[in-house]
Amino acid sequence: MDRHIRTVEDVLELLDGLFAPEADRWTDGAAGWWDGFYADRSKPVPFFVPKPDENLVSYLGRGLLTPGGRALDLGCGPGRNALHLAAAGFAVDAVDLSPAAVAWGEERAREAGVRGVRFHRGDAFALTADGGPLVGPYDLVHDSGCFHHLPPHRRVGYLALLDRVLAPGGHLALTCFAAGSMGSELPDADFYRQARLHGGLAYTPESLRAIFRGLTEVELRRMRDEPPGSPHFGEPFLWTALFRKTP
Repeated sequence: MDRHIRTVEDVLELLDGLFAPEADRWTDGAAGWWDGFYADRSKPVPFFVPKPDENLVSYLGRGLLTPGGRALDLGCGPGRNALHLAAAGFAVDAVDLSPAAVAWGEERAREAGVRGVRFHRGDAFALTADGGPLVGPYDLVHDSGCFHHLPPHRRVGYLALLDRVLAPGGHLALTCFAAGSMGSELPDADFYRQARLHGGLAYTPESLRAIFRGLTEVELRRMRDEPPGSPHFGEPFLWTALFRKTP
């Protein structure tokens, strides 16, 4: 007889276990899957390019983000946005589950001569808990493609992380799948019935506003479609959003 549930984390781990093992993209156990994804760097994956997101460049160019503070890059991959933030003057902690992604990001930083980025291999939600090495406050939490790989119940930890590490007046810069263009539009409950996430969750502007209603919306729009020759990354199947934590 199993009667071990007594904390919120116990409940979250129970819900994790309702998914098929091959569906896992969010726990520390998913590192191997992501390593396989990043193994072939020549694959025509849009975000393998060493270019920062166009919306991030726009936020900095328009003064919506002020360089010089601390930034946390969630699901940093090979570090394209982390390097841009560091070059702009941020002190960056960049976190990813995949050792292969982190190694690639460190190589890119060395090749570009960019300092100011510390890469960390692991679960950002665990690393920032209980006085771990990624203690806030951060002036910016940046997420380009991490949030939409979380199952619905793990939004609880995501919001708790923001509450814990985001400085008053700090910003969340988010890029995620746009409903009608990319990602699954199943209701939250159906992901548990089917035991998989179907590649990631799609969101509407209304759902993002509801989830992040504790923050102030600065901007929410489609990512601009950037041509191949552009110095910036942009795909219109994504939402870009900038939220601010009210002091």
